[in-house]
Amino acid sequence: WIRLFDDIIASLKFPFKKEELTSAQIFNYMSDKNESTRKLAAKSVGKVLGSNIKIFSTITNTLAKDKSINDSWRKLPTPVSARNLSNVVEDSVVDSLVSSVTEYYPKLSHRYYALKAGWFKKKHLMYWDRNAPLPFQSSKIFTWKEAQNTVIDAYSEFNPEIGNIIKKFFDKNWIHAPVLEGKSPGAFAASTVASAHPFILVNFQGKTRDVSTLAHELGHGVHQYLAGKNQTHFNASTPLTLAETASVFGEMLTFKSILEHANSKKERKALLANKVEDMLNTVIRQIAFFQFEKEVHTLRQQTELSIDQICKIWMNVQKASLGPSIKYEEEYKYFWSYIPHFIHSPFYVYAYAFGDCLVNSLFDTYEKGLPNFDDKYINLLKSGGSKKYNELFSPFNLNLSKKSFWKKGLNVIESFIDELENL
Repeated sequence: WIRLFDDIIASLKFPFKKEELTSAQIFNYMSDKNESTRKLAAKSVGKVLGSNIKIFSTITNTLAKDKSINDSWRKLPTPVSARNLSNVVEDSVVDSLVSSVTEYYPKLSHRYYALKAGWFKKKHLMYWDRNAPLPFQSSKIFTWKEAQNTVIDAYSEFNPEIGNIIKKFFDKNWIHAPVLEGKSPGAFAASTVASAHPFILVNFQGKTRDVSTLAHELGHGVHQYLAGKNQTHFNASTPLTLAETASVFGEMLTFKSILEHANSKKERKALLANKVEDMLNTVIRQIAFFQFEKEVHTLRQQTELSIDQICKIWMNVQKASLGPSIKYEEEYKYFWSYIPHFIHSPFYVYAYAFGDCLVNSLFDTYEKGLPNFDDKYINLLKSGGSKKYNELFSPFNLNLSKKSFWKKGLNVIESFIDELENL
């Protein structure tokens, strides 16, 4: 069933102007700077997904039922429990994260999209405008040397030992950066075995986001490097929930450094808005996806779900999470059907929000001046996967089972939106 889903998605062709596009190409047009191009792309996606929706809902129903049989045999209390078990985290901690984020929908996404509609001089945005480039988008381009210096300086200012490890990646050529034909898209940090250093792959084109991506992957690199030096093969890698700690922390260090050096109010506003959009996509969006999955899997324990039922759950979750400043058209109800995480790894999505909020809380503790923060942080990275998260975070006085912990992280996003409103 998973293979069937992958084969259908890979073979879909989306009519666009006089071309037939792949899913990667058409989704790229949904963040185009031209509004009519975005709308055309969105309508094409909706139409093609709609014409295949029967098979997508059959796949979803079948896999959800298969999972519920498995869960009942294993006596797992909820559909999410299996994922929490593999992430080495209790159900109550994930519940605490999810309820904190949903409580913050009005303070974060609802507020931000109302602001964004104002920047476009509109009362509300259509769903294809959500990821539209900002009217004051920065066009600054970094050379590879500038990007290298920015990232090394940001990490070194935090801690010279970590700065030296970052420098090593550049000096020893452990990073592949140019865009080449046939090269994998995106970016990742590949750890090998504990005794060998990791490699970084990025596709660097000089945008501010590319510098952030470089900082992000180097965070993974430092984590893998330190864990590999201090742990055995089986204890070096971390569960999903902790895997993004060093990467998001490093990205935040670099973002703050770039923000500090912004030359104008406009540039600062663009940097903040882009950061908020990334955070909303990581935290709000992924928890909304999680809520959708949870409802589908819970209902599927009893009965098969119709196409209309699944679409209705999707639309309710979208409206609640994005707020009244985003409007939809009929075809948007089919957009749940292309998301591969729902098929490949149910409930994987909350790990993104978990990592982001966790690091925001950690960064807040750092900015508030916890004594010896950097030493404690380095010990956390050296521990790899050898300790449970509550042991790792107790030196920072952080308790992940409390709502106050997650709210501390969500307040970081809120503070950026406050500043955007003031600007």
